[in-house]
Amino acid sequence: MNKIIIKTGILLSFLIVGMMTSCRKESPTVAIITVVDTEGVIFHGATVRLHPEPTINPHPAIIIDDILISDRNGEASFDYTDKFNLGQAGFAVLDIEIWSGDTLSGTGIIKVEAEQTSEETVVLLP
Repeated sequence: MNKIIIKTGILLSFLIVGMMTSCRKESPTVAIITVVDTEGVIFHGATVRLHPEPTINPHPAIIIDDILISDRNGEASFDYTDKFNLGQAGFAVLDIEIWSGDTLSGTGIIKVEAEQTSEETVVLLP
């Protein structure tokens, strides 16, 4: 009887340790947009918008339309970790729109890679 209890205890210990080590926490999914002027100098205070190109059948579970202001380093950092699910194939390709006042604007596209930091630089044009 004692051998059965000991064997069962050892088996349960291995199962618990195996379950604890097999759970993997997802890494951050981040998109960083750097805004520069036509001379390549960082531009802070620009409005940066990330959104998907409209499609005929958009994925209803992922709704992305985010706006941030570029910081003193000219960067706007969008964290999509909560919108990504482990096991999901890929994440998103998003349009970039940037503007500052009525005179400067810029556009681009960024492929946001799952569990990575994706970066893109956009030039503001008059």
